[in-house]
Amino acid sequence: MLTYEPGDTFAHRLDPRTKLAVQVGFAAAGFAHTTPVGLVALGVVAAGCLRAADASPVSALSDLRYAIPFLALGPVVEAARLGAPWFDPEAAVEPALASVRVLLVFFVAAAYVRTTPVRESRAAIQRLVPGRVGVALGVGVALVFRFLPLVRRDLLRVREAQAARLGSERRLDERLSLVAAGGLRRSFARADALALALRARCFAWNPTLPEIRFGRRDAPGLVLAAALLASLAF
Repeated sequence: MLTYEPGDTFAHRLDPRTKLAVQVGFAAAGFAHTTPVGLVALGVVAAGCLRAADASPVSALSDLRYAIPFLALGPVVEAARLGAPWFDPEAAVEPALASVRVLLVFFVAAAYVRTTPVRESRAAIQRLVPGRVGVALGVGVALVFRFLPLVRRDLLRVREAQAARLGSERRLDERLSLVAAGGLRRSFARADALALALRARCFAWNPTLPEIRFGRRDAPGLVLAAALLASLAF
């Protein structure tokens, strides 16, 4: 779910600016409504976004599996005490709610990534932010969307190669250093290849981007984004 998947779902047919507006509104509402009731309401919205993108929460959690231990560890660390009573459950409530909020924001972002081509994301940003600042932001977002899956794939290949060479018998710190060093080498090599490709293609500040336009189908998304932003006042 970290990459775009072609489809014909309701979310696929929305203008990317509408989906960006929903993301911004959802993130703002998530930081404004931190109570369990508010998070339940936001959970319903996040489930609706995944449904509109024909995405599964299980798949989203699978992509987030490396971050889940940190989200789960936060409340435990916050509630731990160096003396009696050693563990304060009340202190874990706020960090736990914050972890849930991060998960919900990720679900909505995952629905966006799954249903929005990179070029459309770049076009939406450049139309929302004028000038070269918008172009730079659009290029940055496009590169991030394209590079993250590649970096992840490179790390998996390094780990698989290490396991094939009985690397699992090494100490944990040695395995981590080997995977990290291999991943960095591949990332720098990809960055050099990208820079060369941009020069070879005469990178321009005014590329031809896909045409995007609002339609009637965007009305529910825009209403949802407006409602999320309006909820900040309550």
